[in-house]
Amino acid sequence: MFRSSQHKQILENLTTAVVMLDGRLCIEYMNPAAEMLFEASARRLRGKPATDWLANSPEELKVLQESLETGHPYTKREARMMTLGGHELTVDYSVNSISQSRGERSLLVEVEARDRLMRIEREEELLTRHASARNLVRGLAHEIKNPLGGIRGAAQLLERELGDEELHEYTRVIIEEADRLRNLVDRLLGPRKLPQLSDVNIHAILERVCSLVSAESGSWLHIQRDYDPSIPEFEGDAEQLIQAVLNIVRNAMQALERSGTPEPLISLQTRALRQITLGTERHRLVCCVIITDNGPGIPEHILNNIFYPMVTGHADGTGLGLSIAQSIINQHHGLIECTTEPGETQFKLFIPLEHHHENLR
Repeated sequence: MFRSSQHKQILENLTTAVVMLDGRLCIEYMNPAAEMLFEASARRLRGKPATDWLANSPEELKVLQESLETGHPYTKREARMMTLGGHELTVDYSVNSISQSRGERSLLVEVEARDRLMRIEREEELLTRHASARNLVRGLAHEIKNPLGGIRGAAQLLERELGDEELHEYTRVIIEEADRLRNLVDRLLGPRKLPQLSDVNIHAILERVCSLVSAESGSWLHIQRDYDPSIPEFEGDAEQLIQAVLNIVRNAMQALERSGTPEPLISLQTRALRQITLGTERHRLVCCVIITDNGPGIPEHILNNIFYPMVTGHADGTGLGLSIAQSIINQHHGLIECTTEPGETQFKLFIPLEHHHENLR
């Protein structure tokens, strides 16, 4: 298969995953990078057909067969492949046909995982969009609050000048509505004070949220817990973190109640993740809080905008809960992600466990 041991040594030291397929499209060779990517040893996968890792895509297999027969190389972007453990990967791969002895052909497949790069790009976009939205809201809030103060002050002066007590009702309406708009703007801005840092236990925070939600929902909602006890304490603002988690759990509870989901369930999981990139920064250890409900899911047309202020999927909602939650987790140098489909909506809160408190804003 290799013309020299030097060729094999080069392949063994590549960081790119390389797989050799024989004339039956079965795995003949994998380098160590491919073993890591597909979560299996070359010995275990040798002789396995391509269907075991191409997500059983007939189109992919057809193109591989055509390349084997014609000798034409090709490249596939964002294809789906499977690890031996059943995990689906998004990859780019290139295929080149190699002539062997006795006229036989093999396929050299170079595979590059795209999942991590796609996630980094998605997180960078999410953080950028959220920061842009916050700046827009801050500017808008400033422009709204200035005239509101003038309107309220003028109404108070007018009330003093009016001798008829019955006319005071109208000035009070002006004052109350001005106060209501000011409070709405303050809520749009989210938490304005610096986090009050102390050592916090994420499970104590989740238990506090569970007790609050249980008191609100009564007995119709089931809450399932699955905690990782190895997660250490970290420095954060307990009250703000409770608010962030509560906003998400309360949204899930309201969605379950409105939809009339049979056997409504909210699951709270914690996991310790290592070497996780959030945006452009890589963290050695991250606390991941996974909040899952079995409701109807989030409408597709608003899914990409759910962390913007005033974006909501129901008429009586304010659209502020998720925006505030994202702001709080961002203050802790973390990030919230969401995936949804009918019957399952999942929010993942990533909170780095390193000490960044000197930069919290």
